[in-house]
Amino acid sequence: MIKLKTLRLCDQPTSNKTKSNMKIIKKQNIIISNSETRDFLADSFYPETDKKLPLIVFVHGYKGYKDWGAWNLMAEKFAEAGFFFVKFNFSHNGTTVSDPNNFADLAAFGNNNYSKELSDLSVVIDYFINHEKVDDEKVVLIGHSRGGAISIIKTFEDERINGLITVASVDTLDRFPRNDAFEKWKEAGVYYVVNGRTKQEMPHYYQFYEDFEKDYHRFDVERAAEMAKAHFLIIHGTNDESVPVKNAEHLHILNPNSELYLIENGNHTFGAKEPWEENDLPEDLNKVVEKSIEFINEKIVNE
Repeated sequence: MIKLKTLRLCDQPTSNKTKSNMKIIKKQNIIISNSETRDFLADSFYPETDKKLPLIVFVHGYKGYKDWGAWNLMAEKFAEAGFFFVKFNFSHNGTTVSDPNNFADLAAFGNNNYSKELSDLSVVIDYFINHEKVDDEKVVLIGHSRGGAISIIKTFEDERINGLITVASVDTLDRFPRNDAFEKWKEAGVYYVVNGRTKQEMPHYYQFYEDFEKDYHRFDVERAAEMAKAHFLIIHGTNDESVPVKNAEHLHILNPNSELYLIENGNHTFGAKEPWEENDLPEDLNKVVEKSIEFINEKIVNE
């Protein structure tokens, strides 16, 4: 075990000069096809260079999507730091290829499950790891919220991944209704959660639980965290209103070779919101990015 410290439709490629005067290549809304799910979109951000770059794949969480809030600014900062940064929409996150910024397909959202998300993530890695600018021996997953748990499982399953960063991650995927609420869900076949921002009633079909139960051992985040051999950084805010910080502390206990980095008073999105109209990252999210860059450089790039 590695010992770590404890503590739109397909757009045309664009480029721009950043604050550091580095030219960043942006390819947004790349259509990715997955025969097991359906087409979805991905973005890549990377500096213009002759070198091969570490591949960083960002995995969004529940009710998230690739263009939410300040994720584009985050992508630019990783690219400026010398990484090939990818973010994508899960195929069944409720967005569509033609409408990537809204939950335009609630039926797809309701038919999402963990098997589909892991399949999509595999396809994304397979697609970008063969890019001419990617160093296929340096692959890092960054997962936010539920995307953190998906990233933990994928890291355990895929030996190509040698870096894992969870950001405000849950420590289990067994996050379903309980007792009477569960029985009502099973009987009705669906329950709804209101999206606080859009006010949409977002369906969750009972197939979600059936998929989980069918492959329960695969979706055991605790087991995957214990056995993951990648360099592992756990980042969490102490005032996370959605996923309590005890989730991060638990992950760190499960994998004591991991590094735990807590951001004092940080919330679930580290100060970001949708829409994000500022030109700079919020202070706490900037801390997340800077710590992640430092970690990847120390453990992956300069190992």
